[in-house]
Amino acid sequence: MQSVIDRFIRYVKIDTQSIHKSTTYPSTEKQLNLGRLLVDELKELGLEDAEMDRFGYVTATQPANTQRPGVPVIGFLAHMDTSPDLSGENVTPQFIENYDGGIITLNAEKGIFMDPEEFPDLKKYIGKTLITTDGTTLLGADDKAGIAEIMAAVEYLLEHPEIPHGTIKIGFTPDEEVGAGVDHFDVAAFGADFAYTVDGGEIGEIQYENFNAAGAELIIHGRNVHPGKSKLKMRNALLIGMELNELLPIFERPEHTEHYEGFYHLFQFGGSVEEASMTYIIRDHDRTKFEEKKNLLTKAVEFINAKCGEQIIDLKIEDQYYNMREQIAPYPQIMDTAIRAIQAVGITPKIDPVRGGTDGSRLSYMGLPTPNLFTGGHYGHGKYEFIPTFAMEKAVEVLVKIAELIAQS
Repeated sequence: MQSVIDRFIRYVKIDTQSIHKSTTYPSTEKQLNLGRLLVDELKELGLEDAEMDRFGYVTATQPANTQRPGVPVIGFLAHMDTSPDLSGENVTPQFIENYDGGIITLNAEKGIFMDPEEFPDLKKYIGKTLITTDGTTLLGADDKAGIAEIMAAVEYLLEHPEIPHGTIKIGFTPDEEVGAGVDHFDVAAFGADFAYTVDGGEIGEIQYENFNAAGAELIIHGRNVHPGKSKLKMRNALLIGMELNELLPIFERPEHTEHYEGFYHLFQFGGSVEEASMTYIIRDHDRTKFEEKKNLLTKAVEFINAKCGEQIIDLKIEDQYYNMREQIAPYPQIMDTAIRAIQAVGITPKIDPVRGGTDGSRLSYMGLPTPNLFTGGHYGHGKYEFIPTFAMEKAVEVLVKIAELIAQS
């Protein structure tokens, strides 16, 4: 049996970075390189129906090995793309064996280090083996760790037919990081009664709540006049954008929030005196507070337009996804099975809200209840991303145990 670690290292070396505002699906052709490899590997394992469709979705079926009637069909899913936030090209993983709790050198030449005083999660893994970046790229544990863990679990179940399990549907999706992961996913054809995404963080995490999410795009129309002759004439679009941002609550920004606290996140701002653009994401777990946040941004735009006496800011707000709790809560057995599986392999479950999005959110609203399981990774989307090897191995055990428990329920 190939180790989950070997699979992970192989997958992260394939660049699958997605991009925003693409005119194609998936957003980058290179994601299909990993998809083709996964199809080949699934077929090598004996999953004869493994395929990648025209949208880049990789699917396969692991047939049941039990004759027990009424066993639900479950799905395990992970996404193939990595974040646009940092390069995923030429990823060079580093192994920190028997971590001693000190500062980790990611890249001595560039002076890039990880200090446990700044990254306190490191302190949880003293004595463990960590996989880190070399400081020049992200690692890709989000979510190639999830892919590797699912593949390793499939292989383990095939090699251990004494472990009963029902039919298991496997799905690997593109473009999750740009919010389009299941835009063309056919839930009915997938054929699962419920599923789990393997796209979480710290060991033991299981999540069935996520943000309600919206994206806001603003275009600010300024008026450029020679600065020496501009009194009462110039309208600086950049300064107007800064004024608008100051109308939003300072302590409802990502850097000041945690747990169930929502936020406004200005993540793109650029342009000139003549015209500027701003892009926000708006997040809140509570649907009422989510609507209030969108309304406040709308009122801020209306205030500045009224102040200027004309519409100089155009605003477009679009909802992106909603809190999956509303769709998963009616099926408590899905969460209960995952919790029992995590406990059975000697881990304490950690039920935390997702402070972000997941394919599982949209899938749940498409009729496939899909909570999220841990991969073991930390600090995704950047050069400080790392994952403990033992956490990946435990994730494989959890997937195997979930399949077993469902077959026995």
